Amino acid sequence: MRYLFFITIVVAVLFFTGTPYAHFGMIIPSDDIVSKEDNKKITLDVKFIHPFEGHYMNMAKPKAFGVFVNGQKKDLLKSLKKKIVKGFTTWQAHYRIKRPGDQIFYVEPAPYWEPAEETFIIHYTKVVVNALGLEKGWDAEVGLPVEIIPLTRPYGLWAGNVFQGIVKVNGKPLPFAEVEVEYYNEDGSVKPPAEPYITQIIKADRNGVFTYAIPRAGWWGFAALVTAPYKIERNGKKYPVELGGVIWVKTRQMK
Repeated sequence: MRYLFFITIVVAVLFFTGTPYAHFGMIIPSDDIVSKEDNKKITLDVKFIHPFEGHYMNMAKPKAFGVFVNGQKKDLLKSLKKKIVKGFTTWQAHYRIKRPGDQIFYVEPAPYWEPAEETFIIHYTKVVVNALGLEKGWDAEVGLPVEIIPLTRPYGLWAGNVFQGIVKVNGKPLPFAEVEVEYYNEDGSVKPPAEPYITQIIKADRNGVFTYAIPRAGWWGFAALVTAPYKIERNGKKYPVELGGVIWVKTRQMK
């Protein structure tokens, strides 16, 4: 009896004192720079994950998925196919590059219920793929409710480069926005010395601009988080909604 009581206390302590993992929507293309010599067909993996730890969440089929090119949106939702990874539902699409210029892929997921936080999560996520040598359009606004607009070109980056972006909510800069940053530790090779190293936290300035020096080659996610002005009902009770504007960028090691 004492043993069971002890176990219950330990579990409760771990639950209430443990740091919650950061959630990130993800769109990871098979290539972020498609040259004239490259295969023009790319693969895009869409998932909901704790990037550093590699913990997946089941992702319902998104409400919207598309590409923004030369000021126009193209609906790609029908191209998404379910893909099971580590027992969890993710999504995948194939897309053929047809024109030069920066291609901004974006997704609006279905609301995700996080029981540990009693919150719904909606992360509007995007990634930029440069196509066929025309570096035009990477700083365009897709028009997502929460969106990070890059001030640094989000491709062709070396590890150690500084990345800057501006956080916008409904098209207006958000002063002092909080931005979470995580490395996609896909193979688990990076071992953090303590929990604060897993998710980096930075604040934007009064103009909504944030800056981060990327220390390592690979994929990096930036998530600007805000609380929605509405709630979503579940089992007769209304719960808060976390909205995220997420962008993914890739850096390479200079050799």
